[in-house]
Amino acid sequence: MRAVSFNVTIPSFLIGKGFGKITESAIFGGFSGVTFGDVAEPSLPDGDWVRLEILKAGICGTDIGTLTFKASPAMEPFGSFPAVLGHEILARVLEVGSNVSSVTPGQRVVVDPMISCTMRGFPGDGQCPSCSGGSHCTCERMGEEGVVQVDGEPLKRGATIGYHASLPGAWAERMIAHESQLFPVADEMSDNTAALIEPIAVGMHAVLGSRPFGPGPVLVIGSGPIALGTIWSLRAAGYEGPIVAQIKRGHEADIARSLGASKVVSPGDEARQALVDTGSQAYMPIVGEEVYAGGGFPVIFDCVGSGQTISQSLRFAAPRARIVMLGCAAELKNLDLTFLWARELDVKGFVGYGIEDWKGERQHTFQITHDMLLETGAPVDQMVTHVFPLDQYQNALSTAANRRKTGSIKVLLDPLAG
Repeated sequence: MRAVSFNVTIPSFLIGKGFGKITESAIFGGFSGVTFGDVAEPSLPDGDWVRLEILKAGICGTDIGTLTFKASPAMEPFGSFPAVLGHEILARVLEVGSNVSSVTPGQRVVVDPMISCTMRGFPGDGQCPSCSGGSHCTCERMGEEGVVQVDGEPLKRGATIGYHASLPGAWAERMIAHESQLFPVADEMSDNTAALIEPIAVGMHAVLGSRPFGPGPVLVIGSGPIALGTIWSLRAAGYEGPIVAQIKRGHEADIARSLGASKVVSPGDEARQALVDTGSQAYMPIVGEEVYAGGGFPVIFDCVGSGQTISQSLRFAAPRARIVMLGCAAELKNLDLTFLWARELDVKGFVGYGIEDWKGERQHTFQITHDMLLETGAPVDQMVTHVFPLDQYQNALSTAANRRKTGSIKVLLDPLAG
């Protein structure tokens, strides 16, 4: 089958780091570790697995960070390469194993790409504490081989489909998945909306994990799908207070408003004024940036994770505020943590999704997100700005990586196009 693969080698790393800012060929093209061509299609490991035909696959900021070698190497031991990329997945069921009962051939499904103890072959009491508690995105066996065999070999290490040598991701024509990963999509939901369930569910998981909300106001920093999904998730989860969205570009601001933002501000002076409007007073130290006291935001979602946005979150937070980290923060130089202790801040990170307490039941974040998208009729499909055939992956990656130039928000690959 045709697929876009990525392999981490010393030469590709040196070329990408050395020449990536000069030419995209060093990170997406012929000189990079990214290739397009035929790869082997794995057989179903056992009766609990299914074969899928890919309908739409998203390109994530994490993918761009990985391919450009800007991501932290800290998670490298929890992936395996070469890997077929793609972890934002809308697919159609082609074949089901003998034990599968929740889906049938022909159904559209979204796929939870995180690899659990169940997938590794550790059911029941053999599961790690994270998986048994419904938090499989922090599976404690991600650095180990699994018991399950894929084409005669133990399932390789890894946390996520898309960065896994045994399990091809969605930048391909087909893939395999475990039944536990699959969530049927209602007929009335469009492909583009369904393809966004994975990134929106990241925001929903953080929102549900940050309850109770209090009166606000809430500050959401970022303008990508996770930030916009967080704004919608706050409203879908019942938050009725003010939401201030910090957005860079006009078309993203329009979407933020349509998904529930009360006010949209640009970074810099407008964001500062929004902070002053909460009752904050500015003070200037002998050296360094302006600081504030009084007022502040009691809840902040940082969906960027840069040194600049983390610093802003710490300075804009009210005493005992909650700062929710959704951006993939990594190594940060010269980060001043003074307000972390001086204001007794609660900083918490979230990854992926899991089993949530929702309306008196325990449900997976994907199911909650799917159902609430139908219930609210939210126009989230506005986030899909570009769709490319699979063989135009280089153009797709360039479009996703150069948001300021292209105006992209979510870029999708369509293996059935072209």
